[in-house]
Amino acid sequence: MFSDQVIANIDNALRTLTGQQIGSDRPYPARDVPDALLRPWERQRAGRMMRVNHAGEIMAQALYTGQATGTNDPALREQLQQARMEEEDHLRWCETRLRELNSRPSLLAPLWYSAGWSMGFLAARRGRASNLGLVVAVENQVEEHLNSHLDELPADDERSRAIVAQMRDDEVGHAEKAEALGAGKLPMPVRMAMGVFSKVLTRGALWI
Repeated sequence: MFSDQVIANIDNALRTLTGQQIGSDRPYPARDVPDALLRPWERQRAGRMMRVNHAGEIMAQALYTGQATGTNDPALREQLQQARMEEEDHLRWCETRLRELNSRPSLLAPLWYSAGWSMGFLAARRGRASNLGLVVAVENQVEEHLNSHLDELPADDERSRAIVAQMRDDEVGHAEKAEALGAGKLPMPVRMAMGVFSKVLTRGALWI
């Protein structure tokens, strides 16, 4: 029912923006990794980078929720909801690392969520190939971004690096599954717009 979808979407938005997501309860990737990052300026730098990752995971929650809401394919909706649950793990892990680094989430989180949900819903309304194509395009961008963070995090920050590496592996898996399910290639203007927005999110979340 439409009312049920509205309530579910509002519930997911509130839980995402208030740090109440449950996830699949996978263990924290950094649980056995010593926190050897001691220099205050390096902890600050790592905190800003994890804030960007956290903002990206907020957008991922919104994206998959919008895609699941917009599709009329029950099987595809189930796949999208499973991916969203794995992204909830990423969100929790980033929140935990932000607390460890005495950092905070982006103050622009509602903007990232709104943009992600709208993008996901519109792609879903264009059909299955477009819906899955968005997954591939976004996850490929995220994979590239996370690889850059693995290179740029402070040398001693193996704890953050363990989290980012697991997130990267999950994103690769989501993209591969979407391709296997019949993802189409998004039009060039859409991919260019996504690239621009990715830069806006990265720069905005880094400082705000």
